[in-house]
Formats: sequence, C-alpha cells, structure tokens
Amino acid sequence: MRKLTGLLLVLGLCAPGLAAQGAIGKRVPVQAGSPEDKALTAISNETDAAKKVALAEKYAEEFGKDGGAIPAYELLMADFGAQKDYDRAFEYGDKILKIDPDNFAAASFLTRMAQEKGDTAQMFARGEQVGQILQRFDAAPPPSGTDAETWQAQKRVTLNELNDQIRYIEYNLFNAAYTTGDAAQRAALLERFVAAFPRSQYANPAQQLVAASYQQAQNFPKMLEFANGVLARDPNNIGMLLLLADHLSSSGQQLDKAEANAKKALELLGTAQKPEQVSDADWARQKSLQQGLAQSALGQVYVTQKKYPAAIEAFKAAGPLLKSDSNTYGRNLYRLGFTYALMKNNTEARKALTEAISVDSPYKSLAQETLSKLGPAPPPKKRG
Repeated sequence: MRKLTGLLLVLGLCAPGLAAQGAIGKRVPVQAGSPEDKALTAISNETDAAKKVALAEKYAEEFGKDGGAIPAYELLMADFGAQKDYDRAFEYGDKILKIDPDNFAAASFLTRMAQEKGDTAQMFARGEQVGQILQRFDAAPPPSGTDAETWQAQKRVTLNELNDQIRYIEYNLFNAAYTTGDAAQRAALLERFVAAFPRSQYANPAQQLVAASYQQAQNFPKMLEFANGVLARDPNNIGMLLLLADHLSSSGQQLDKAEANAKKALELLGTAQKPEQVSDADWARQKSLQQGLAQSALGQVYVTQKKYPAAIEAFKAAGPLLKSDSNTYGRNLYRLGFTYALMKNNTEARKALTEAISVDSPYKSLAQETLSKLGPAPPPKKRG
C-alpha cells in the first residue's frame, strides 16, 4: 500500500489506496508497486499544476472503473485546497462526489474549504451534503452477510471515529447561522441546519432560534408553521410549547391552546433533567425563566378571558422567576399593573406600574402611559 503523504494527513483525507477506519464512501485500494501506484506517485510529485491535472485526467481514463478515479481527484482537491485555489478544489471535490455521493471525506473537506474562503452560502451547501451523507449512512441496511446487531455496532464505531470532524462542521454551521444579522436569513439558515443535522447537540437550540428569528422578522405565519411542525414530531418540546403559549396569549388567539401549552410546559419543567453540557447555574436560570414565561402566558390568557383574580395570581407567580431577564420581567410587571387597573385597584396598579417604569425594558413607556391615565395618587389619610 502507498504511504500517506504529509499534505493529506494534514488535511485529514484518506490517502489513495488506504481505506481508513471510520470512512464513509467507496474504498479504493491501490497496491504498492502497481501501475496505479506509480501513476499516483507521478501525480503527487508533479509541481506544474497543468501537468498535474493532465496526469490525473489520464489516470481517470485508464483506471477510473468502479470509482478508481477517486484517488487522483483526491490529490488534486487536496493540492488546490492547500494552495487556496478554492474553485479548483471544489471542482475536483465535486468530481469525487459525482462518482461517490457518499464520500464523507470529500464533502467534509469542501465544507472546511468554503468556511476558509468565507463563503457562507457555499459552506451551508457543502455542510448539507455532509448531513445527507450521515443520514443515508444511518439509514443504510446491513451489507450482505452482516447481521443487524453487528452492523449497528460497526456504524457506531465509524461515527465515533468521525465524531470530531462532524462536531466541527456542526458547530461552524450553527455559529455562521446564529451570527447572521438579518433575522429572516438567520431563520432560514438555522432551519436548514436542523434538517441536515437533526441529532446534533445544537439542533434543539437551533430550533428555538428559528422560531425566535421568524418572530423577530415578524413573519408570524412561518413562526407558527415551524413551531407546530416541531411539536408534531416532538409534542414535549418545552421551547416550542412556550413560544406558542406566549405568542397566542399575547395576540389573544386560540386561548384554549395557549393555556394548554403553558400548563403542559410547566408540568414538563417540573421533571425536566439538566442537559449534561449545561452548568447548574445556567440550568437554574433557564428553568426559572421558562416557568416564568409559562405563568405570564397563563396570566395573559386569563386577562383576555376577564378572569382577573386568576391573572393576578399568575403574574405574581411569574415575577420572581423572570427577574434575571429585564424584558420579560418588565412586561410581566406592566401586565400586572394593567390588570390591577382593569380591576379599579389603582393602589396596586400604581405600585406595579411604577416598578415596571424602573426596569429597562420596552414596556417602560407603556407603563408610564397607563400610570398617567390613573391620575395622581390620593393624599394619605390624616390620622386622628
């Protein structure tokens, strides 16, 4: 067998003729001393780009049967990538993927090249190829002569050996989407990420951000479509339950559904387990905020239904839970004060609205406006 070249080792590609453990895709063995081996050595040693390409194409013509051209195209893809000639690297990577659509090494390499180039659109297109390869591999039936249990064990070993590469790609795609400034574009990229890597550790945060980004873009039909789609697949998704409860209660729509979603989220949060990658402090804050959002949504449902005492109790329960987030805390105080005002309890309304004004949130001006409509507080009663 040929030895790995230093360049291919650095790039993380399998050398021509070597079937690396953990590889997904065609395996093309090249025997040491064979005509193929000598031809590949000539390609590798050639320093003139045009001659190197000519030798590779000649190799593909002579030895290209049953995927045999892949080793030559790997050399060209790696060389052009090292020279930062990204378009030529993509060209020969695509030749590999045309021969072998499940070639994980090529798709992974091209994703990294697109990232290095700073081409987000290309990076996502290449990353989706990686995701599709992994999904096909996961769904692939056992090869002839291999039982299902052994095949599942082999797949686990393969994916474990590729884990670092997969996580690297997932992180960079998620980060590129997350840092996209335009909310609609961010939502679209995150949605593509979730579809390509549904089992990623970033899939659940990405789902929450998809819906939140559509909400920020005020594309409420897309937000509702996405959230309902997630719940159809995962009825116990706390984030989506809360998002719908909050949106529906705030807009006064489908109040029964809003109430049911908020109550279900509270029930699930009561037994929710801390994810391994989340610190105790972060988990406590996240859980508190989610419980507070559910209570505040319930309060808003009850206000719309004119169940004011129940609304007051819900808003009071939400307040301490939301204190770490000024926006939701300020909103909840405004809701509490507004509800007291509806009940003609101006004393308590003034207390809640005054506190809402003291919180740096978008609800300061609404609280101030409502407070001004109550008029001045009556003078304290004289004793004796």
